[in-house]
Amino acid sequence: MRDFFASYQPDPQDIRGDHDLNGFRPKPDNRAAAVLVPIIKRHDELSVLFTKRTDHLNNHPGQISFPGGHTEEDDETAAHAALRETEEEVGLPDRYIQVIGQLNDYVTRTGFRVTPIVGLVDFPYPTDPDDHEVAEVFEVPLPFLMDPGNHQKCSRIFMGKRRYFWAMPYNDYYIWGATAGMLRNFYDVLSGVK
Repeated sequence: MRDFFASYQPDPQDIRGDHDLNGFRPKPDNRAAAVLVPIIKRHDELSVLFTKRTDHLNNHPGQISFPGGHTEEDDETAAHAALRETEEEVGLPDRYIQVIGQLNDYVTRTGFRVTPIVGLVDFPYPTDPDDHEVAEVFEVPLPFLMDPGNHQKCSRIFMGKRRYFWAMPYNDYYIWGATAGMLRNFYDVLSGVK
């Protein structure tokens, strides 16, 4: 994977997002955010680390997400923002993470332009989750997430319109929305799908 990202650069004009399945045009003035897609190396196995957000949060309570959040003025790069947010939310210091690349920016219906940063994390790694924001930290095997047979295109009625989204249920975890959309983009990138 490290070798792949050494030569891969996302096209800045190829913005992915909720609009991919729903046909609307993304807004040009989205708020900048960054997330870390943490790939855990454990012996010969790879998995992805996720957080489950606490139920009392105003934004996306109880949802599965990558560690990350708003880009702040003193963040030099999207990678810096993703690493800072990962340490704040999960307690995983950046010295355990090797950034190897990034995926296409992902625009959400709620007005964010998220830069997904891909990082390799050596096992064992420390965690000390912020119990205000993070209810749980867990891993899902990367091969499960990269199997298109586990990618479900779902829909719900929202504000009187049918909205489509990706979902990747795993055991008791329902990975969906922007997180699943970024994973689908990760699959597209690794498999050469455009």
